[in-house]
Amino acid sequence: MPQSDPAANATVAERAAPPSLNSVASTRLLWLLGPALVAGVAYLDPGNVASNMTAGARYGYLLVWVVVAGNLMAWLIQYLSAKLGIVTGTSLPEILGVRLRRPTARRVYWVQAELVAMATDLAEIIGGAVALNLLFGLPLLAGGVITGVISMIVLTVQTRRGPRVFERVIVALLLIITVGFAAGVFFAPPDAGSVLDGLVPRFEGADSVLLAASILGATIMPHAIYAHSALTRDRFPMQEGPAATRRLLWATKWDVTIAMAIAGTVNLAILLLAASALQGVPGTDSLEGAYAALQSTLGPVVATVFAIGLLASGLASTSVGAYAGAEIMHGLLKLRVPLLLRRIVTLIPALLILGVGFDPTQALVLSQVVLSFGIPFALIPLVWLTAQRGLLGDFANRWFTTAAGAVAAVLLVSLNAVLLVLVFTAA
Repeated sequence: MPQSDPAANATVAERAAPPSLNSVASTRLLWLLGPALVAGVAYLDPGNVASNMTAGARYGYLLVWVVVAGNLMAWLIQYLSAKLGIVTGTSLPEILGVRLRRPTARRVYWVQAELVAMATDLAEIIGGAVALNLLFGLPLLAGGVITGVISMIVLTVQTRRGPRVFERVIVALLLIITVGFAAGVFFAPPDAGSVLDGLVPRFEGADSVLLAASILGATIMPHAIYAHSALTRDRFPMQEGPAATRRLLWATKWDVTIAMAIAGTVNLAILLLAASALQGVPGTDSLEGAYAALQSTLGPVVATVFAIGLLASGLASTSVGAYAGAEIMHGLLKLRVPLLLRRIVTLIPALLILGVGFDPTQALVLSQVVLSFGIPFALIPLVWLTAQRGLLGDFANRWFTTAAGAVAAVLLVSLNAVLLVLVFTAA
């Protein structure tokens, strides 16, 4: 059996374990699905909508390749995170909390991870507030408060009813998100030749690089990397024997594949809708402008469905983000703050931004850039840890898996370095 860190074993013993796979040998694959779908909601948050909508409205099909490449990398990354939780029975933050022996190193790492979680929360609350404004004319500040309150209700479900019921709530919201964001493509189908041309990697100026980093920050979410290992830890116990673990990992590959297929399709649909229906239309690089343009070009039904999808996106992703933030703090600092209390504290920055009147779409795009800088800090340790036979035993990465993860990390870090140069030189 693979070995886990001593501190991690304590965490495994403390949690309530659901039935093992050995006791439910006849369980169908469907029962095993869920954690990746919950983590995958992070790939469909309002920041994704803002980044992809802005990219399509400004540059048409230019950045299609970024969405596709990001989704392919996301599959590998989320599977590795899920595998870490399944095999070791611990989350990535818990393992890092043990491996980073110096208290200063743990605190510094926690600060950057916490900033990423706060940037995530910012995008999700703002997205929900914008959706409520579009649907009901509510002021943005009031919409932010309502979004925060509803997310508290969803988190209460996770706290009191357990991970399985929480998964069902999030998956239901995921279905609404999918319909809301993908419906418009059927009314404004993209040009196939232009889509294929958009698969050729290239940029057009510093702003397109900024948007590419924003798309990657929205597509490959650091907090989803932290959360997925915790979701599989909470959902499944450590398995008795390698055969049971292999079966669970096989099911997890399907879980991740389905989740990433949904996320990738919806993200691509958002960009293609903006490219086919909104490119060159004034004001469509904002969510409010895109909604108005959809209403005038494709009709009120498509625009309303889009706004409903945006609202579901904000509600679902903010709940998952709060779960991830709590896990980050517990794993790195050994502090367990109640989810509802954390929800209230992290709600404040988003409400302040809404209250001072900062442009919500610009805040969403910039929040995704912040997320992109947090990717290496989550991705590099994940690839390194899952390659350790001392931690995962026979389930450690094969050389080509580690190589693929390393290539993804190098690409993402390089893009962020280019972005820093462009921003600070005002290119």
